[in-house]
Amino acid sequence: MGQGKLMKFSIERAVLVKAVSQAQSVVERRNTIPILANVLIEATPEGVSFRATDLDTEVVDRAIAQVERPGATTVSAVMLNEIARKLPDGALVQLSHDEASGRLSVQAGRSSFSLATLPRDDFPVLANTEYSANFKAPASLLRRLFDKSKFAISTEETRYYLNGVYMHVAQSEDGPVLRCVATDGHRLARIDAPLPVHADNMPGVIVPRKTVGELRKLLDDDEAEIAVSVSETKIRFATPTITLTSKVIDGTFPDYSRVIPQGNTRKLEVDAADFARAVDRVATVSSERSRAVKLSLDADRLVLSVNAPDAGAAEEELIVAYADEPLEIGFNAKYLQEIASQVDRDNAVFLFNGSGDAALIREGSDLSAVYVVMPMRV
Repeated sequence: MGQGKLMKFSIERAVLVKAVSQAQSVVERRNTIPILANVLIEATPEGVSFRATDLDTEVVDRAIAQVERPGATTVSAVMLNEIARKLPDGALVQLSHDEASGRLSVQAGRSSFSLATLPRDDFPVLANTEYSANFKAPASLLRRLFDKSKFAISTEETRYYLNGVYMHVAQSEDGPVLRCVATDGHRLARIDAPLPVHADNMPGVIVPRKTVGELRKLLDDDEAEIAVSVSETKIRFATPTITLTSKVIDGTFPDYSRVIPQGNTRKLEVDAADFARAVDRVATVSSERSRAVKLSLDADRLVLSVNAPDAGAAEEELIVAYADEPLEIGFNAKYLQEIASQVDRDNAVFLFNGSGDAALIREGSDLSAVYVVMPMRV
């Protein structure tokens, strides 16, 4: 190694905590390759970067530090994160790596730690990819797309192509949009946003569930612009300080347009928050996770009821806007609550066909978010 035998830098505790916590959350707890439990620390005159990977996802966090001597090593991500969190607020942390002893020393005030390291040359770095599309998008736009769709991601490993959010360019009634879709076969979310400049040639990709979770940490700042790069096999999201790179799911997302009902004409309008709370209350009497709630509709009246023979029964009446013929239909309570909690407008609009058909849910007059939920027998 031509970089000298001793890496040495000082960094503020808060900066270290932020950088290492992002890195350690990518690390897989149960890995068989020891180096994958480590974070790669690279100090250069410009600052320090912390890199972690599980071979499918990689995060690099760049932080400001006073670097005395450049160098690089790898150390347990979870251990360094725990130490950083337990150090006192406002502490200045000094990290130095002695290659001869193979230890990383961490010092702050009167605390000092000496941690085992593994050589940086053994650390796997995701291969560089030529990205076919590069564009910028506001953090708030991406946050809305992923936050509103991720509840519908499937957790069934057998249908691996549903274990993520399908992000692609689509045609809406108002022209091209950037669209995110997720479904598990029981419910579906389809969310549209204005198409960012230069995104029109983006290949459609399925972003894995874990990546969607990690991405959330990059999207808190409304002012931030996120640089997005997409290829057939990878996707990268970058802010000035954090780069998240991920393989995409190698599979074909099903034609979701076939399950979005077109002919549902029975229309119910209800206050979304009142509806979610009422579903929650009546579902209390049933212990089953898949508890069914029956919706009984007639003129401007909705009765929600649950009948659990072993535990009891509950019902609640809501004043709603409904002017079609009476209808009784049942749904999984959890699915109804999850969709109702996504609604940002005051009113949720339900469009029904018959008691055996999927229901379509929208947010007021906004057509950019559409949800579908399959009924249950009650």
